[in-house]
Amino acid sequence: MKHYFTLLSHEVRMLLVNPSTYIAATLFLGVMGFMFTGILESYSKTPQDTSPAQVFFSIFWFPVLFIVPLLTMKCLAEERRLGTIETLLTTPVTTTEVVLAKYSAAYLLYVSLWACTGGFFYILKKFSGDVHFIDTGPLIGGYLFVAVSGLLFIAVGVFASSLSRNQAIAGIMAFAMLAAIIVGSRALADVSWLNRDILTPVKAMVDYAQVFAHYEDFTRGVIDTRQLLFYLSGTVLALIFSILGVEAKLLHS
Repeated sequence: MKHYFTLLSHEVRMLLVNPSTYIAATLFLGVMGFMFTGILESYSKTPQDTSPAQVFFSIFWFPVLFIVPLLTMKCLAEERRLGTIETLLTTPVTTTEVVLAKYSAAYLLYVSLWACTGGFFYILKKFSGDVHFIDTGPLIGGYLFVAVSGLLFIAVGVFASSLSRNQAIAGIMAFAMLAAIIVGSRALADVSWLNRDILTPVKAMVDYAQVFAHYEDFTRGVIDTRQLLFYLSGTVLALIFSILGVEAKLLHS
């Protein structure tokens, strides 16, 4: 792994000089700012039981489904389309180093975008003059959830990018996989036939994978090691499959 940090610095530089990075950042912050404004408007009209931070982070699924595919669809698919990944791997670097460097760069950008939304709460605290709007528990828990869950979401996006030479197809596959993990698991948990006694283990597995339930626990300050294991193990599996996917494509090319 001695070349990992060299590759990572290169990937970060490429992201910083790529106009699409700034387009994605502008879209992300613009949409999230618009949603945050809508949340504050609802609070100004009707008293709410929950803090603005809890409501804000409850829409985490929206940027995940759209921003993550944008950040990851190019990382491996474009390299394979241009044939540069074959050239890169003729140097003294491994497929693992390449995949991890691209994954880490995308994850750092993802976390940085979310970190920028902290400015929303700073502005709210500065101009509202009411500390009740800033509940540090849900705020810290929400950002911690974003950081932990982002490990898995970005890894899934990288895996989708390793399966295709076409960026658009990679983006669509990433969207579908993430939707299945976030929305699909929640819908599956609501089906009645899973309540049968014979399907109790399956029901337990579906409940274990409930991303929305994980978010609620984090914002309440409940951090379960089983949830951390879910995201870490899922991340490792997705990255292993990404490495194997790149290796398989290279063997067949």
